[in-house]
Amino acid sequence: QVQLGESGGGSVQAGGSLRLSCAASGPISSLYTMGWFRQAPGKEREFVSSIRWSGSNTYYADSVKGRFTISRDNAKKTVFLQMNSLKPEDTAVYYCAARLGTVLSLDPTRFGYWGQGTQVTVSA
Repeated sequence: QVQLGESGGGSVQAGGSLRLSCAASGPISSLYTMGWFRQAPGKEREFVSSIRWSGSNTYYADSVKGRFTISRDNAKKTVFLQMNSLKPEDTAVYYCAARLGTVLSLDPTRFGYWGQGTQVTVSA
């Protein structure tokens, strides 16, 4: 059973940075794809970024492209989301997710494993 745990959320002023981490345990392998999603109050969960456990392909939502960077440490089974130039509209609970398959997907229903989420609050 794959288990995910996020950390690194917090409160920051607009223009600041945060780095989220997602530690994975269980049978994570190169056959999996990892993703970051976020959900703001009253809104649907939305795609942020995704990366495979092998290779260099990454995918970003237009709203974060150029500001956020996804990366991974295979040895530590950890995926990171570096968030720079944060905006108040980035405020949300951020979730790490995993899916068995190497197709980069932005559809949350395609991800079968989820972390508990970490709150990111950006003040103006």
